[in-house]
Amino acid sequence: MEKKKKVTTYSEEFKDSAVKLALESSQSTSQIARELGVNKSTLYTWVNNYRNQNNQESGNEETMLTELKRLKSENKRLLEEREILKKATVYFAKIAK
Repeated sequence: MEKKKKVTTYSEEFKDSAVKLALESSQSTSQIARELGVNKSTLYTWVNNYRNQNNQESGNEETMLTELKRLKSENKRLLEEREILKKATVYFAKIAK
């Protein structure tokens, strides 16, 4: 006997909110899909449909600039963390002697 998959329908409001979250969040789309309880391929489809419907260069540039700012901030934080770890390594190497 075959099991039928339950088809879940989502409201347009939910889809719009999910797409907005996926585009503006620093989290991955897969992570957002898990948190929302949506299949990740479904969320990717919604995002792609949104991008196709709103094929605006200024919107894409704005998204890219936002992502660039986020990545620069993350890079700065990671560099600072690396420096702290370098100093800690030197400190603990001196203690171990």
